[in-house]
Amino acid sequence: MGLIKKFKDYFLEEDYEEYEDEYVEEEEPAPQPSGKGAAKQNVVSLQSVQKSSKVVLIEPRAYAEAQEIADHLKNRRAVVVNLQRIQHDQAKRIVDFLSGTVYAIGGDIQQVGTRIFLCTPDNVDVTGSISAVSEDETSMKRW
Repeated sequence: MGLIKKFKDYFLEEDYEEYEDEYVEEEEPAPQPSGKGAAKQNVVSLQSVQKSSKVVLIEPRAYAEAQEIADHLKNRRAVVVNLQRIQHDQAKRIVDFLSGTVYAIGGDIQQVGTRIFLCTPDNVDVTGSISAVSEDETSMKRW
C-alpha cells in the first residue's frame, strides 16, 4: 500500500501544481475604518432606497417658518408652499430664502399658482407646466 500511496501523492500533487496558477484564490481586502481617509466603498445609502416619497404642504404665517420648509427640503421631501395668507413683503423674503436653499441642495423651485410654489430637492424631477389664467397673470407678474 505504501507504493500506491506514493504514486497517488506524486500524481495528485503534479496535477495540482499544473493548475495551481489558474485557481489562485484572491484574498478579500480588509474592511477600511470609516473616517476622512477611508476608501470609498460600493455601499448604497439607506436614504437613496426609499419606499415612498413625501410631499409636504405648508402655509406659513410668518417668515420664521421658512427654516422648517428648508429642513423638509434637506430631508429630500418636496414642499408645496402656499403664500396667500402672508404679507407680500414677508412672502418675498420666504421665496428668496427658499431659492437659496434649493440652489444649495441642487433642487428646483417653480411657481405653480398665484403665490403658490413647488420646491423640490435633487431627487425629484418635475415635468410639465401650469399655464396661468388671464386674471392671475397680472398678480403673478409681481413675483
